[in-house]
Amino acid sequence: MQKIVSLIAAELSVQPRQVAAAVELLDEGATVPFIARYRKEVTGNLDDTHLRNLEERLLYLREMEERRATILASIEEQGKLTPELRAAVEGAETKQVLEDLYLPYKPKRRTRAQLARECGLEPLALALLADPSLDPQAEAAKYVNGNPTADGGVPDVKAALDGARDILSEQFGETAELLGKVREHLWNNGLVTSSVMEGKEGAEEEKFRDYYEYSETIRTIPSHRALALFRGRNAGVLMVKLGLGEEQDAMVPHPCEGMIARHVGIQNQNRPADKWLADVCRWCWRVKVQPHLETELLTQLRETAEGEAIKVFGRNLHELLLAAPAGPKSVMGIDPGIRTGCKVAVVDATGKLIDTATIYPHEPRRDWNGSLATLARMAKQHNVMLVSIGNGTASRETDKLVLDLMKALPEAKLTKIVVSEAGASVYSASELAAKEFPDLDVSIRGAVSIARRLQDPLAELVKIDPKSIGVGQYQHDVNQRELARALDAVVEDCVNAVGVDVNTASAPLLARVSGLNTVLARNIVEYRDANGAFPNRAALKKVPRLGDKTFEQAAGFLRVNDGDNPLDRSSVHPEAYPVVKRILDQIKKGLPSSSRTRTRRSRLARSSRSR
Repeated sequence: MQKIVSLIAAELSVQPRQVAAAVELLDEGATVPFIARYRKEVTGNLDDTHLRNLEERLLYLREMEERRATILASIEEQGKLTPELRAAVEGAETKQVLEDLYLPYKPKRRTRAQLARECGLEPLALALLADPSLDPQAEAAKYVNGNPTADGGVPDVKAALDGARDILSEQFGETAELLGKVREHLWNNGLVTSSVMEGKEGAEEEKFRDYYEYSETIRTIPSHRALALFRGRNAGVLMVKLGLGEEQDAMVPHPCEGMIARHVGIQNQNRPADKWLADVCRWCWRVKVQPHLETELLTQLRETAEGEAIKVFGRNLHELLLAAPAGPKSVMGIDPGIRTGCKVAVVDATGKLIDTATIYPHEPRRDWNGSLATLARMAKQHNVMLVSIGNGTASRETDKLVLDLMKALPEAKLTKIVVSEAGASVYSASELAAKEFPDLDVSIRGAVSIARRLQDPLAELVKIDPKSIGVGQYQHDVNQRELARALDAVVEDCVNAVGVDVNTASAPLLARVSGLNTVLARNIVEYRDANGAFPNRAALKKVPRLGDKTFEQAAGFLRVNDGDNPLDRSSVHPEAYPVVKRILDQIKKGLPSSSRTRTRRSRLARSSRSR
């Protein structure tokens, strides 16, 4: 464990004791938001970014240690674990190096090389490698027994030399140090090329036209182009290859064949076996090493591109969730449409649905005036202040309609905003929406979501699967488990950075609070519905299945406005309340009473309404 701690500390440029403290807290079940905010003194002020990176690397390194132990046990069971090999396995710093070292010992189906060894051809292979002055034909003749290959025999000289070639090719191709050198050479100098598959030049595949004759160095391909290449390959439109470029790939011998020859000490000195050994290197490159490394490096390119795409998703989602809320104002949400009409929903300042309608201002009905009259009636009746317009089909046309509404009702002082409607349809058809609006048409529910996401983007968007919010490209092409994990972490960080009013929050919002889950969030809402608003944070302990550990993790992020204790409205954790009180006593200040606070809020609210 100390090795992992030291490695992470070096990568993050922090002290090992900081990493060790954070790891201990994570292992105890603490969440990243909780550690970042309430355990700064323990971790030496590690922020949430450090902690997220630490958590990710900790998972990787622990998986690698488990794999290291498995590999050592497997090789030892085979009786092939030498002190040198053990040292190499224990010193491997990446999963890839581990797998390279394990490759010769990994249990596999019977290969051509294994069959050749069973035929007794290994001494021939080793003899020709050790002494190229030997005549391959003459040496191979010694191993011919005339039996068919299917029966484990060596029928002729060609079969003997082919078997020896297979043995050496496997030996060379499973040498960890050699694989590392060739892999590095291909990564630094490799060229990814793509071409269109025969018969796939049709109109349906036009979106891949930019990649019909494309090439770029593997190290410099931007993530969006890499993902486009792999999408085209998966669609059966593009053929994607990795090489060193047309000129180098045509060289004889190939540069990588030369690397293999130099590594194993093969030189062309016009000795009898030199040409045969050169053919072995060629066979090793083309049959063993090149296909293996091409697949591996293209996979590495795809994973790197996916990682960058997921980061873009995360950044975009963070910006969307923390967009400035309009606040408690009555909002009219419009989900634009053409043939099926525009769905309209009005919510009050608390987000409660109070009116709905469907209007048809566009083709084919073109009821512009009737639609204006309906919107005007709803705006006047419910004192609408903001109009939220979805940015989907017919958004621009609907924007013009609302502009006419604003001109017709100047006294209403309406403000219109176009908002992203991504995920609104997903929410509309969800189980949550069905429970919230069981008697409401699915299409109208989307308009409710569009209205509410203007009031409070964070509270509304947490009801939708982050992957359905549409904040990046190629979301269906990337690793879905990693995407979900990253986006869930972003949502968790955003929710806990803002805090949640426990007396008004929905179950989906509460489920994102540090320490809580779907079951606990539902229990909190059910307890609140049955017993009324929570008077203070301490009352949360009465919720079924919410124990002391969960309370410790969640309490600081849950707010109780208008409760018994003014500190319950702050981000101060209950465990620090005695410290706050001692400080106030020393400066001879007291906490403001809840009644004075409520009176002041009520006065401000009346003043706001009168304005």
